[in-house]
Amino acid sequence: MDERSETQQAAAARARENVDPHEGRAPIPRTVLALIAGLIAFGAIYILMAPINVPSGLGDARTTADLVGKPRPAGGAVDGAAVFQSRCVACHQATGQGLPGVFPPLAASEWVNGKDTRLAAIVLRGVNGKLTVRGTAYNGAMPPFADQLGDAELAAVLTHVRSQWGNTSPPVTAETVAAVRAETADMKAPFDGDAALGSPGG
Repeated sequence: MDERSETQQAAAARARENVDPHEGRAPIPRTVLALIAGLIAFGAIYILMAPINVPSGLGDARTTADLVGKPRPAGGAVDGAAVFQSRCVACHQATGQGLPGVFPPLAASEWVNGKDTRLAAIVLRGVNGKLTVRGTAYNGAMPPFADQLGDAELAAVLTHVRSQWGNTSPPVTAETVAAVRAETADMKAPFDGDAALGSPGG
């Protein structure tokens, strides 16, 4: 086969091949361009004409003073309900009924409605072991809060639980909590349940 034949065969082979595909350069439709331009123009006009220095007629009409919040009552009173929600509700539940067989109820509890100093001691120093509440024995552990809450906070939360869920016992004062804190300062471990606490009113 001569050189001319080879050249013809190569040319014929190339002629049979398809052209490599290429991505076309289709222009963006004019309607899409017009829509984009219109949106940009609308945004610019809206920003320029918006009354940013005029109070809005929408919203709930609260002022800056409303958003700052109300000052605490005189004497810096503590919200016992808030303390209960943050420290106690996980075990004793929002209903004050606790969890059956695990955490004792506070509603109608003889310990909650008993002597305020005994209740303060329990919350300050904690309880381990068997504790009988409303005729049911609970073998759990209540952590001490002496190092976590101040006298006013403890008094507030104790007052709260003594006035909720049908409880109608008198409030507990910060002075009472402070006195019990001092009396039990030498305790190195929580109370050993019924054996150490005796009766709720004792």
